[in-house]
Amino acid sequence: MSPREPQGSGDPRILRADGSSRRFCALIEGATQPMEPKTAAGLARFRPERLSAILDPARAGQSAASVLGVTHPAPVVATLDQAQAVGANALLLGTAPVGGRVPPAWRRWMTGALERGWDLWSGLHEELRDDAEFSQLARTHHATLVDLRHVPEDLPVAERRAADVDAHVVLTVGSDCNVGKMTAAWAITEELKRRGERAVFVATGQTGILLSGWGLAVDRARADFVAGAAELVTLEGARLADWVIVEGQGSLLHPGYSGVTLGLLHGCQPKSLVLCHQAGRDRIRHGGNPIPSLERLVSLYEEAAEWIAPAPVTAIALNTYGRGPEEARNERKKAHSETGLPVCDVAVEGAGVVVENLMKARLMSRAEKGLGG
Repeated sequence: MSPREPQGSGDPRILRADGSSRRFCALIEGATQPMEPKTAAGLARFRPERLSAILDPARAGQSAASVLGVTHPAPVVATLDQAQAVGANALLLGTAPVGGRVPPAWRRWMTGALERGWDLWSGLHEELRDDAEFSQLARTHHATLVDLRHVPEDLPVAERRAADVDAHVVLTVGSDCNVGKMTAAWAITEELKRRGERAVFVATGQTGILLSGWGLAVDRARADFVAGAAELVTLEGARLADWVIVEGQGSLLHPGYSGVTLGLLHGCQPKSLVLCHQAGRDRIRHGGNPIPSLERLVSLYEEAAEWIAPAPVTAIALNTYGRGPEEARNERKKAHSETGLPVCDVAVEGAGVVVENLMKARLMSRAEKGLGG
């Protein structure tokens, strides 16, 4: 069972995007590595019933596993006709090129989808609604343009309001981009729900919003309002549940995205952090800066949190994608030896180990405040 989208009234500034009735064709043309099209991969892994086809003419006929890194029955097709034949009724831009602009080669697929009356969903920084051609086609063919990264103009400045919520707020943080922060947050939420806890996944990026149906893409907010956007969705999560699991973004070490990471950290005021890392990755993918030890990463995140409010790293979510069972086991042992923290690959083992430690952390936090469990 996957985390459910919240129902009922909430802050109107938060983006709502219900994709439950869509059967997507995910466009991934140009993505050369399985971990690149993470929006499509997230849909395949966590909302598999919503993915009908994968559009990539150069690799048509291959398996979803070979192009997404996720096992799924959806065929890789070369045309929209083929996608429609297997049930697709909406086009999803399944990967986000650096810079977030629509590649010129994609326009033919996007206009073709709109001409069929398909809805068009995008997680790019360049918004569909700002494109005159797409807007006109959508009006003519009664299609909907969905910009998953759209944020309102009236975001607040953060005021440390999330520090006062009763819910236990957990933030996933990372050594780099694309190491599994969203996957870890989703898996933690699933495990808490399996144990009967009231937990909600809080989406802060386009893929998370696609999956959960609500959230705000904090990297789209103006610099002064990144923390405010994080605060807003955290407060919404606390309205709904006792556990608020916030999807992390970027990395404190990333030369381009560190500001988003810090704004998210200070805006959502977590009570616990989960550090995510891909085994074997020793350099930031954009810029090439070295990634320090896990022990040092733990210290960096705890120090940055403490500037506003303390938040300990309670577990390591280690992404061992591409490694065999024995090698993955050795990587987990190494990470545990280095940090002394529980370590698991949530995509392989589930998040039980992480959740056990989070529940202990919550009990300690509430005891310190004189509250019950």
